[in-house]
This record gives sequence, structure tokens and C-alpha cells, in this order.
Amino acid sequence: MKKQKQSTWLILLRLALAGVFLFSGMSKAIDPVGWGIKMDEYFTSFGMGFMHPFSLWLGILVNIAEFTLGFMLLFKIRVRLTSLGYLLFMTFFFFLTAWLAIAEHLEINYGYNFGVVRDCGCFGQAIKMSNLQTFLKNVVLMIMTLLIFAKRKAIPDIRLTIFGQWLFACIGAGIALLIQIYCLRNLPLIDFSNWKKKPNIVEWVLNKLPKFDFTNSNAVELFIEKPAEIEILFLYQNANGEEKLLTMEDMNNITETYPKFYEEFDYVDRIDSVIVEAVHPKISGFSMLNNQGRDFASFFLNNEETYLLFMHDLDETNDEAMKSEKMLNLVSYCEKNNIDLVGITNSPLDEIDKFIEKYSITFPIYYNQIDPVKGPFIVRDAIRSNPGLIILKNGIVVEKRAWRKF
Repeated sequence: MKKQKQSTWLILLRLALAGVFLFSGMSKAIDPVGWGIKMDEYFTSFGMGFMHPFSLWLGILVNIAEFTLGFMLLFKIRVRLTSLGYLLFMTFFFFLTAWLAIAEHLEINYGYNFGVVRDCGCFGQAIKMSNLQTFLKNVVLMIMTLLIFAKRKAIPDIRLTIFGQWLFACIGAGIALLIQIYCLRNLPLIDFSNWKKKPNIVEWVLNKLPKFDFTNSNAVELFIEKPAEIEILFLYQNANGEEKLLTMEDMNNITETYPKFYEEFDYVDRIDSVIVEAVHPKISGFSMLNNQGRDFASFFLNNEETYLLFMHDLDETNDEAMKSEKMLNLVSYCEKNNIDLVGITNSPLDEIDKFIEKYSITFPIYYNQIDPVKGPFIVRDAIRSNPGLIILKNGIVVEKRAWRKF
């Protein structure tokens, strides 16, 4: 039987389309919790909040399906069936992203409120795209998919038996599944969060606020921004129309150099001059409130060493983790070494009290208040483990650990 020769353009098209699906599937597989959160956002947006318990598992299945399709097309496994899978997959997402792009345009320009998810999440956190960019990307992928589907008979299957091909396809699915299981039990293989190791988290959240001593009853109120530095100038004018601008320091010393200044010059106006612009945090909404409403965020983020235990939703915090010997050892280690161990959660204060009582917790848990729909979800997105530990030294993230690695 004469070997069927493929066109170079068709080979390149197949490899490109397979590569996009492999990259897209893997970028989400290395952070299955993040993709599960994105799925949940979509369900909430479409009024399907009842799907919340299934978001993570459906997200895992979508990742496996996408990666496996890319794997099968790359190695020419059951090409006719694979091309049909591509067509069904892309048709669904083509119309979905078309609607999202239109809805986002209507929200931004005409005041509609559809609760549209703005970041599609199609490449996980690796590449952020707007809904319009995602739709345009899918237009290109749809054209490529249609060409592959039209030419599916011209692409020969890999030279294996049908059983061998399906076994090979299972290897691709297994790769996607095993990577996600590992990342679920640990942390993402690649950390795309703002709380990755090394960055100064204080610059991102609090913009290097000074440390505060909360043992001092006169401790000043915290601000999550650096205010503008203002120079106050005073304008004086004499009978001849001559004007002088004086600073506070000039005012204190003017009579030494000009004894009759106040006799010859009259006050006209005060001028406030901004010499250093205000520095706003790159993201607002991070706070660590106690039951009296005092914010300890700046204190602990600027601390010499702080162990931050993130539990974004106490109802979903792993029960096994809270009762584990690892947790007891963590608490004991911090107490013996005089290290600040503190929890932070988005759950309200009454739930914090119940949680502390349930697990006999001896360290404080602080409250970060957020809008349940709009966020910002700083605590949720900091670490893909609930609970998860982030170790800070002088505002620098030095270690991140899932609870199994405490």
C-alpha cells in the first residue's frame, strides 16, 4: 500500500492546533484549583450557583479533555474522531466567548450588568486575556479546526492497532490527570500568583508602610497607601506689587534677615504644593481585622518573621488538616521559637469564633472583608491550599506550603 503524502501546510496546521490545546490544557492542569475557581465564577455569572460543589471536578475533566485532544492530534490518534471532538469543543467555546465579548462590551459602554467574567482563564493564569481577545483567538482556532475537520481523511492515523491507539490516548489523559492530582495535593508546579516566592508583598499590597507597635496605645491608624507629601507655601505682597512665596521654615527665619517684613508685606494666600505624589497600593482590599475592627495587616506583613495561615473560606477548610499532627507541630514550633503564627480568612467574624472553638485554636485569626462576587480575592488566590502556609520575612515571601507539607 502506497504511503499517503500530506501537504506541508496541513502538517503545520495540525501541529499548531495540537500545540495550542496542549498548552492551554497544561496551563490549567498545573493549577486545577485556580481553574476550578474560574469555572465557579462562570457558573455564578450564569446564575448556576448550585454547581459550586462540582466546579473543581468539572474543571479537572475539561483540562483532561482539552489536553487529550491536543495529544491525540499531535500523534495522529484516531484523527477522524479527534477532529470531530475538536469541532464540538471549539463550536461550544466559540459561541460562549462570542456572547461574553458582546456582554462585556454592553456592560462597559451601555451600563448593562450581566455579571460577566472579565478574564476568560483559557490559559489559566499564565496569559490573561479579555473576552474580546479570547473571542478573536477562538475565531482563528475555529478556522483551523474547520480546515482540519475538512481534511481529516487526508491525515493518516498513527500506525498502531485500534487498541494501541486508545491505549496511547489514555497515556495523554493520564498525564493530565496525574499532574492535576499532584498539584491538588501540593501546590501548582508554576506559581503565577502575586504571592510567589521572593517578591516584596508589602510593595504590592501596602507600599512599604512603616512598622507599627500595637502594644503602644497611641499607635497611629493604618492606611493602605502612602499619602502625598505636600509643601505648604505662603504668598505675601507689598504695596509695590512685589510678591514673596515663603515656606514654613522661611516664615520662622524671615524676621532675622528682614526685620520689617511683616510691616511691609501683607498676607495674600496659602498655596499647597505637592512635592511627592501619593502612592496607591497596586491592589486594594487587603486587611487583617480583629473583632474590634483594628487592622493588623501592615504590622504582620512588615514583621521580621510571620507565619500566615490562609483559610479563605472556613466552611471549606480541610478538616483533616486542622486535626492533623502537622498542624499541632506547626503551632508548637512557632510557640517555641517565638514566631508570630496568625490566620487570615474571608469568612465573617461569627464563623471565626465558631471555628476557633471547634478546633481549640490558640493563635489569632483575622478577617479580610470582601465583596463575595467582586472580591478582590487576595486571600483566596494567595495559595492553592486551604489551609495553606506562607512564611514572610520583612515583607518577603520566603516559603509557601500546602498543609500536607507543614
